[in-house]
Amino acid sequence: MASLNQQPIHHFLLIPLMTRSHLIPFTDMAKALAHHGQQVTIVTTPLNAARFGDDYAINFNLNIQFLPLYFPAQEVGLPQGCEAMDSLPSLDMATKFFQASNMLQQPLEKWLQGLDSLSLPSCIISDVCFPWTSILALKFNVSRVVFHTVSCFTLLCSHNIDHYKVFDERDKSDFEPVLVPDLPDRIEITKAQLPCFGNQSSDDFKKVIKQFKEAEASAMAVVVNSFQELEPGYVKAYQKFVNNLWCIGPLCLYNKTTRSAASIDDHESLNWLDSQKPNSVIYVCFGSLCHIFDQQLMELGLGLETSNCPFIWVIKEGSYTAELDKWFKEQNFEERVKGRGLIIQGWAPQVQILSKPAIGGFITHCGWSSTLEGIIAGLPLITWPMSNEQFYNEKLIVQVVKIGVKIGVEKPMIAPEVLVKKEDVMKAIKQVIDGGEEGEERKKRAKKLGEMAKMAVENGGSSCSNLTSLIHLVSYFNQHR
Repeated sequence: MASLNQQPIHHFLLIPLMTRSHLIPFTDMAKALAHHGQQVTIVTTPLNAARFGDDYAINFNLNIQFLPLYFPAQEVGLPQGCEAMDSLPSLDMATKFFQASNMLQQPLEKWLQGLDSLSLPSCIISDVCFPWTSILALKFNVSRVVFHTVSCFTLLCSHNIDHYKVFDERDKSDFEPVLVPDLPDRIEITKAQLPCFGNQSSDDFKKVIKQFKEAEASAMAVVVNSFQELEPGYVKAYQKFVNNLWCIGPLCLYNKTTRSAASIDDHESLNWLDSQKPNSVIYVCFGSLCHIFDQQLMELGLGLETSNCPFIWVIKEGSYTAELDKWFKEQNFEERVKGRGLIIQGWAPQVQILSKPAIGGFITHCGWSSTLEGIIAGLPLITWPMSNEQFYNEKLIVQVVKIGVKIGVEKPMIAPEVLVKKEDVMKAIKQVIDGGEEGEERKKRAKKLGEMAKMAVENGGSSCSNLTSLIHLVSYFNQHR
């Protein structure tokens, strides 16, 4: 991995949205910049600093510090201690959360005013959903960069759907596939599969999105947690709408300290995998924010069992309910799959599991971080999108880079119904593990893409070079401001 010391040293101020799926890529980006010899400050809140500090903070003498700012949760009507979007009791409170996040502007400005000219940041890198950072950048005469935690494919699809007003016609069904115009590939999507954030037809929502786009367009650069070789046509196409678009990922390759090595090495799953045949095991894990109803999890379990394929199934703490536990016991499920099925409740060392030779496929919810981890591991993916931009990611994986197999979900999981039957699970697993010539070609593409992902962040790789270009652009800005 690149560690470039012969570069100008700048102070980067990182301002992430306070939610796990954004905080982790931002802290990984901090490490990437620090590996390039840069100084980094990450804006956070007291609870988030405690939550991520031990795992992501100051390790290996990297020049990274956290700036914890008071988060006004109660002032906007949120529960006390609710400092992360993924800890909201309901997504209906998202508007209040953004309101509280915007109130961080004043204390951050006060902190900046207290710095001398030598300590001021050279560059602000912020989430796209904080357009107020453009005001700070102008006031303190520093450069500003927008960071996206999604793919260029998602960005271009979203842009074109909005630009061409694809879903403005009221007579379109929520489940009618519609062609997304002006893409490098033929991609169709339904209204039900779009990321949903509140009432998207409201004037307030449209006003907020307009602010996001204006702030992005006026930024000195836009950086994305992806890599050029994954989606070259989409990088090139989206470049038309912003200044200096650079892919700098996969950023998770810079993070090697998420748990102690001893606790990972001792995890039962890794020893179990060492006893399995190469490319034989299916790994199943969904994101911490994915809520899957009991009946659907039971059906998934039956599909894994009847596939006759070895598997590791990670069930997050919030998903392992009393009802599911009762079903496991009544069905004697763990005994039935003993020897070829390993069920893990809670946390599992996903990156280490995916890198094991025994893993032959990954059933994923298509969150971007998990998708990148699967790509890095060189694995074919079985796609099970559930919400947010995950349906976009599925289309990139299955239709564009062709390393995935759809499990068959066509709409978000928002009601207690079974969207995926056990037969769907069996069929998808068979296609990935024993898919004949087509399956072998898919595996070859996945392996090659994994190699490209790792090379991207090495010296001379596309993402490493792009990060160097960003640092040099900050130098140019400072010399000419």
